[in-house]
Amino acid sequence: MLEKTYISCGGVDKDLDNTEIEELFSSALSNAIADVNSSGKVVILPPDITRYHSQAGFITEIASRQLSNIQNKDKLGAILPALGTHMAMNDEEIKYMFGSTPRDKFIVHDWRNDIAELGRIEEDWVEKTSEGAVRYDWPVQVNKILHKNNPSSGDFSLTLSIGQVVPHEVAGMANHAKNLFVGTGGKEAIDKSHFIGAAYGMERIMGKADTPVRALFDEGLKRFGSELPPILWVLTVISARTLVEASLNGKEPGTLAVRGLYIGFGRECFEKAAKLSREVNVNLMDEPVKKAVVYLEPQEYRTTWLGNKAVYRTRMVIADGGELVVLAPALERFGEDKGIDALIRKHGYRPAKEILSKVANDRELGQNLSAAAHLIHGSSENRFTIRYCPGKKVTRKEIEAAGFEWGDIKEMQERYDISKLSPGWNTHSDGENFFYVPNPALGLWAEKSKF
Repeated sequence: MLEKTYISCGGVDKDLDNTEIEELFSSALSNAIADVNSSGKVVILPPDITRYHSQAGFITEIASRQLSNIQNKDKLGAILPALGTHMAMNDEEIKYMFGSTPRDKFIVHDWRNDIAELGRIEEDWVEKTSEGAVRYDWPVQVNKILHKNNPSSGDFSLTLSIGQVVPHEVAGMANHAKNLFVGTGGKEAIDKSHFIGAAYGMERIMGKADTPVRALFDEGLKRFGSELPPILWVLTVISARTLVEASLNGKEPGTLAVRGLYIGFGRECFEKAAKLSREVNVNLMDEPVKKAVVYLEPQEYRTTWLGNKAVYRTRMVIADGGELVVLAPALERFGEDKGIDALIRKHGYRPAKEILSKVANDRELGQNLSAAAHLIHGSSENRFTIRYCPGKKVTRKEIEAAGFEWGDIKEMQERYDISKLSPGWNTHSDGENFFYVPNPALGLWAEKSKF
């Protein structure tokens, strides 16, 4: 398996503009195609609209242009957004994220049906790696068009896996092999990998590059990567601009900067991206936060399946007895998938001990372990209040039945006017101090003693 890093460009004060990103990526792609002697088509695995800020849409657009005119041939075979369990993107979302990229190149990943199994990792290995948290084997699954020996294979000679490295509740740090084995994986692989993270302990995982779940993905790639086209990893690291930075370059404080771009075959590019992400995306605080307010952008967050990043990414900093207010104006339902939505409504977000008991006694939940993991992740473990403030599409009764407190969105948006808030600490006119997070997907907030 080829091990080579082409681009390693990053730093805590780096602020790569679009021109720099295009030059660096284009050079790396040309070199990678030459190194693998890629005479066939290329498949691109970007994230979906829920990772809009990753710059993956922009990079995919560059790749599309470059691949469409190599020696007067179109080498762009397909674009397979790594949906995992997420809803398929609609035409408007594709245009918004991927610009001029040809619409007819996009394929929708179906995590229940479009799957090829490369092999299985035995239960003894999984049990040892998870430190006894679970005991079962794990299937190494990908979308069938990626498997060289599958009749439905796209017969690709190169894969571009594009995305952002950022703290993650299941893997510790997002991306790299996760983009492959979860983003294009099947139900069993997603269920079991998510449940390992929940059973092992989310707070032991988040913000760390080396975790039991990451080890599982690495092992799958090590054993069965030869059955896939060579994978060129294209990884970004993103964080918000500080007030000082903004004043120096004329940008708005809180707007996003590309801190790093790492491109290569192998794991080294992930390790470097994860190290930088830990520096710029993990926010360690001396004291716990009594009141946190998190805003969920309507374009990205329409379900609690995604919106609960507001919970995952802040719960290590919220004080016992504190409150998390989630402003979710576009919330439509709980799950991305109808079946999982029904399970969330049935069981609700409950403490880990309660959900683990349900898994053991409820056959349906036991067969949908990613849903069970999600229910654990979205709970405060009865430590603090989670007050969800949805728009008109989700009722108070539904919110409360799912285990949350309800908040009136109009009233809360008037009190916490996001157009007047700054990321971090704010003080209301009545003297209330609260911590504001404009987009929970961009980091992890934790009390130093808990990290």
